[in-house]
Amino acid sequence: MSELRFDGRVVIVSGAGGGLGKAYSLFFAARGAKVVVNDLGSGLKGEGSSAAAADLVVDEIKRAGGEAVADHHNVLDGAKIVETAMQAFGRVDVVINNAGILRDRAFKTMTDKDWDDVLNVHLQGAYSITKAAWPIMRKQKYGRVVMTSSAAGIYGNFGQANYSAAKQALVGFSNSLAYEGHKYNIHVNAIAPLAASRMTETVMPQEILDALKPEFIAPVVGYLAHEATAQTGGLLEVGAGVVTAHRWQGTAGVVFKADQSFTPTAVRERFDEICNFDGPVAYPAA
Repeated sequence: MSELRFDGRVVIVSGAGGGLGKAYSLFFAARGAKVVVNDLGSGLKGEGSSAAAADLVVDEIKRAGGEAVADHHNVLDGAKIVETAMQAFGRVDVVINNAGILRDRAFKTMTDKDWDDVLNVHLQGAYSITKAAWPIMRKQKYGRVVMTSSAAGIYGNFGQANYSAAKQALVGFSNSLAYEGHKYNIHVNAIAPLAASRMTETVMPQEILDALKPEFIAPVVGYLAHEATAQTGGLLEVGAGVVTAHRWQGTAGVVFKADQSFTPTAVRERFDEICNFDGPVAYPAA
């Protein structure tokens, strides 16, 4: 099979100083892309900053003969990250919104700052970078955007109300942009990756982490980011070499008379029927 390459393409990867972001950066650079390696260099909880993380990835890419520049801006400064790409390479073709932090805490003890900080990095950060890149992609009538959701966003998870909310929001964000970008050849998809990283190493045993290399997520991201890929508006769950596509499913439902007989008691009497996924089902789409 011929290799899908990215010669001449410019790729921005946020949160690229380690884990999945580093794997993506090395993947794209090895296949001819010019990569903007964005990383603030903060800790797992978003504390502090350091230029070292992004710089080390760029050095590794350059030693292998690739092209890359480091960007140390906060993802909330999306315009500055995109400006780095434009100044260095003159265009933006692909945005991989990967940056994230954790503030895991039961909802009863979660602070407003825990909520705001996680939503800011995951959701507002993805918005900020994509918003700055969007007019460039529209003008050149080409672009690929990948949002990073999570199993926690799909299913929920104890102690991650903030993280789960942000990750599910990214799915809706991705779906809406897929519609808006379609006629401009801008494809937008979301993935829910499961890989060993600073975030997962705190919640998974070592034997599981050993089987979840970030390099095994990169091929799916690479495919979604390629010019030959028609897929848009999708959600893929990826981990340990397993890739599954998700879609909404609805039951056949129940039709009530829109009159005074439509009461909570009437709903109670037919609620099992409303929730019956063993019968006919539909796959609703906008």
